[in-house]
Formats: sequence, structure tokens, C-alpha cells
Amino acid sequence: MNTKNDTEKPQKISFPNAAFMISAPTLALCPPDLGVEVAFAGRSNAGKSSAINCLTQSKLARTSKTPGRTQLINFFTLGNEQQRLVDLPGYGFAKVPLEVKMKWQRHLEEYLQKRESLQGLVLLMDSRHPLQEFDRMMLDWCKKSQMRVHVLLTKADKLKRGPASASLLKVKKEIIDDSGLITVQLFSSLKHTGLDQLRGVLQQWLQVE
Repeated sequence: MNTKNDTEKPQKISFPNAAFMISAPTLALCPPDLGVEVAFAGRSNAGKSSAINCLTQSKLARTSKTPGRTQLINFFTLGNEQQRLVDLPGYGFAKVPLEVKMKWQRHLEEYLQKRESLQGLVLLMDSRHPLQEFDRMMLDWCKKSQMRVHVLLTKADKLKRGPASASLLKVKKEIIDDSGLITVQLFSSLKHTGLDQLRGVLQQWLQVE
């Protein structure tokens, strides 16, 4: 028989067990809205795929020298289909027609607003150029829906310690409020800076009730 402490002990997630599940062009074609999932979003040059691959110690997410190549919502399981990571289409520098961009935006907004299993959003920003228009748009969506957001200031290895800390402080001052729903950290896929902190956040968000 389990004790109370055993019952309340968080389930340990093994991120290297992540595996591709499915790609969906619309909310209607996403997997069943059951269990829990955390989505990753960011501008096309923010290093989103590299961050997911660093987290899972794999090459699950496709990286490309051509920003904006991903146009699908990609789902990855974490040992079982009840816990998932979600790779959302990148935005920003994607050289695609405006009509296509608007279509992506509609699908993204629908996913963020209607997906019941979504526990939070990891929003990636280049630490050298944070809080661009898309970043602010995503933050506004999440605030309106009272969704948790964990901001990764990526490519921290490109900055010296002083400028990196200044970037972190600037972003925290501008976006963190009294709700407690927004957190921010520095991150580097190359140096694995902040990896343990990211995993700690996801461990909390991805617990199945």
C-alpha cells in the first residue's frame, strides 16, 4: 500500500524517451485532447528545434537553415501518449506569402485557446533580440487565457555573462507580473546552459492527474 508521500511524489519524466507521434495541419487533426502536453513556440530563428533536441537528447525536431519550413503542429510522446511535447510552427522571418502566414496564425490561435490538455507554453526568444512583435503577441494570447508561460532566452552562449544577465533582467522587468504565470530563464542548446532548470519546469507541468 502506498503512503501519502508515495502518492504525492511527482512522476519522473525521462525526456530521452521522447518519440515522434504525429504531425497535424489543424486542431481538428491533432491527437485526442487527453492527458497533458506542453507546447514550444518561437520565431523561426529562435532556436526552437535545437532546444527540443537538447531537451530530449535526440534529433526529434528538424532543424533547417531556411526559417519557417515547419508548417505543421508536431507532437512527441514522452514514454506514453498521455504526456506530450508539441512543436508549433515558427514565425517571424519565414519567407512565405502573407496568406499562408495568416492561415498559420489562425491555426495557432485556435490551438492555444481550445486545447484542453495544454498545460503551458515554452516561448523561445533570441536572448540578443528578445520581445519582438511575435513574442509580444504570444504573451498577450497567453495572458488573456491565463496560461502559464516559461520564456527561454536562447543562444545565451552568444553573449558574455554581463550582457546575458542584463537581457534576462530586462525581460523579467517588462513581462513578469503578479499572476505568477510567467517565468524566464537563460538557455543555450550548445552549452546546455539552463537545461536542468527547463526540465524542472516541465516535470511540474507534465504531471498527469
